[in-house]
Amino acid sequence: MDFNSKEARQKRIQWFQEARFGMFIHWGLYAIPARSEWIRSYERISNADYQKYFDEFNPTHYDPKAWAKAAKDAGMRYAVLTAKHHDGFCLFDSKLTDYKSTNTPAGRDLVREYVDAFRAEGIKVGLYYSVIDWHHKDYPHWKDRQHPERDNEAFKDTKHDFDNYLKYMHGQVEELVTNYGQIDLLWFDFSYDNLTGEAWRATELMRMIRKHQPNVITNNRLEVSGEGFGSLLSGNPSVYSGDYVSPEQIIPPEGITDKNGKPVPWEACITMNGHWGYAERDKFFKPAPMLIRKLVECASKGGNLLLNVGPDARGLIPDESLNILSDIGKWMKRNSESIYGCGIAGIDKPDFGRVTRKGKALYYHVFDNPIGYLALNGVKPEQVKSIRLLSSGAEMFVTRDWITNNYPEYCFTSFGPNPVPPDEVDAVVKVELLD
Repeated sequence: MDFNSKEARQKRIQWFQEARFGMFIHWGLYAIPARSEWIRSYERISNADYQKYFDEFNPTHYDPKAWAKAAKDAGMRYAVLTAKHHDGFCLFDSKLTDYKSTNTPAGRDLVREYVDAFRAEGIKVGLYYSVIDWHHKDYPHWKDRQHPERDNEAFKDTKHDFDNYLKYMHGQVEELVTNYGQIDLLWFDFSYDNLTGEAWRATELMRMIRKHQPNVITNNRLEVSGEGFGSLLSGNPSVYSGDYVSPEQIIPPEGITDKNGKPVPWEACITMNGHWGYAERDKFFKPAPMLIRKLVECASKGGNLLLNVGPDARGLIPDESLNILSDIGKWMKRNSESIYGCGIAGIDKPDFGRVTRKGKALYYHVFDNPIGYLALNGVKPEQVKSIRLLSSGAEMFVTRDWITNNYPEYCFTSFGPNPVPPDEVDAVVKVELLD
């Protein structure tokens, strides 16, 4: 089978494009200092000084079943957990290192528990794996752009066996794709400077992955970081290009297309506050109404939203995040039809919000109720089979009177006499078109 063919790519990415909404989970030793998942790099912490967090790591409240329930109740269809982040610490029982959760006071394979819990809720399972490693002795230290000990003179003349590191990295990825059953998604992070593509022996890596997991999808970060798009946009993707683009902390202004103008699958990974890992003092959380509208924006542009939570040192998702997820879930319970399986409507963005589409159904997302009547962009009255308020199924009507007669090119409807829409966050109007 040609895993790199257009047909193979489209087949394996289909569930992802229907899901539209996922949970990112950044969790590891960095939850203890609680100052960012990049704390080792930012504060130039040595392995020796970072060891105290390994010796202490014991998340007594870790309950992946509770995480999975929160994700499901929010309407999330897949999840991605940091099996290994840049600090090199593994949440799984790797046979290739002692630097793993089973050797901490936790004494458990935390990835296995996560996989089992999320599968039980019917949520697709993804694993994040950092191809960089600040703990491994053969990962370059001196003058690397990010390594915590990049300025440590003790490493100035050290000779690193990078092939040995690659053997280790490939071996760990093989453990992840062979020891935990079907993995739906591998989220690699990240390439930079001269460490990109074949510097990771990426073709060899992807062929190994496909041997064990022919249906797994991957992102584009064996080629790029959050910056850059990779060969997916070239029209001639590499073996290791990944199946989708992964913009970080931004929603692309107009979605993403390749050089031929064809839409490319993408996923915006976004934090709830300003950090990926747990940050005790970062209380700048994005409110649920904002995140609901951003989810809608992603879907309307043909993309996904991967929304992050950063559990604390005990294994608890912060209350602020849980409350946001709950509020999103309440909206999704009534309106998820306008998200799942939906994409670009092919209609100009209306002033009042966004439009998503699934087949002959158009979903008008009303963020700001207009004065008088709601103009349904891109639709003529004679094309309409039915209009419904999605959240309740209540009938709405094509409206034509002296107020709207000056605009015969538009189809109008109305929520009724109340100037406040039925949902002030996003009232969704479903328009079913005739065949």
